[in-house]
Amino acid sequence: MVKIQVNKLNTLRGHNHSIYALSGGVSAHHFYTGSGDGMVVAWDLRQPKDGVLLAKLPNSVYALAVDKKRNLLFIGQNFEGIHAIDLDTKKEVWSLKITSNAIFDLKVIGDLLLVATGDGVLVVVNIEEKSLVRHLKISEKSLRVLSVDPFRQQFSVGASDNQVKVFAWQDWKPVALLEGHSNSVFALGYSPDGKTLISGGRDALLKFWDTTDFSQQSSVAAHMYAINYLSFREDGRFFVTCSMDKSIKLWDASEFKLLKVIDKARHAGHGTSINKIIWTAYNDQVVAVSDDRTVSVWDIHINH
Repeated sequence: MVKIQVNKLNTLRGHNHSIYALSGGVSAHHFYTGSGDGMVVAWDLRQPKDGVLLAKLPNSVYALAVDKKRNLLFIGQNFEGIHAIDLDTKKEVWSLKITSNAIFDLKVIGDLLLVATGDGVLVVVNIEEKSLVRHLKISEKSLRVLSVDPFRQQFSVGASDNQVKVFAWQDWKPVALLEGHSNSVFALGYSPDGKTLISGGRDALLKFWDTTDFSQQSSVAAHMYAINYLSFREDGRFFVTCSMDKSIKLWDASEFKLLKVIDKARHAGHGTSINKIIWTAYNDQVVAVSDDRTVSVWDIHINH
């Protein structure tokens, strides 16, 4: 029998608008948030109350990504492009105007930055050369979320055309097309062992895909409303989802089973849509951000 204790450690304030973007840092105790007011804030889980403003951009920020190799934070500024912040000096070191659309997700693969845009184009940037290397037209609708396979040289894209598309990043050729969602795909994550890809979206369903043949293993009605994001614990045994229904849910990754609901009534959770969530490696703490302009930090203790 699995026993789970949930404690809310902190509610962090400082943003003046819905918080849409969240990224872990180079160190497990650092994380970054970005919001509709263009503010990007650095936080430290060791002293969580002391957020540091890194950037104030004129447009909303939906996407952040950390480049551990170069100690950079990439910010996706809607309708403009990307900004690179040096995390040592906390100063912008370069930027690229790459799109006049929204930027919904960013992922670093080696020396490349993948940028998922609102016009269905995946923009590939060479970080070392600070230059565009490729535009891949993947969909007629928005590209919403990216996930990188931890073992194969592949990545997946979830889009507002209800599909998940898998690509090889050596030749940029499509590997698989995953169909089954009836609405936009917002959440996507490979298990740390690379064996399973989980997708979720506006249809409130979680779908589990076997990455050897991309067959669908299971489909679960997971939330009341859209699933906005998901994140695995480092060991891959559990993962969390967050939703427009204001709840965080904790799942057993191997059994596709719901273990715990974290919400406002039971745990003083968020009162509005929860937009992003990460399960950090720092003391197993979970961080979530919401339309209510706050960041919540959770201690989830699992006895099994």
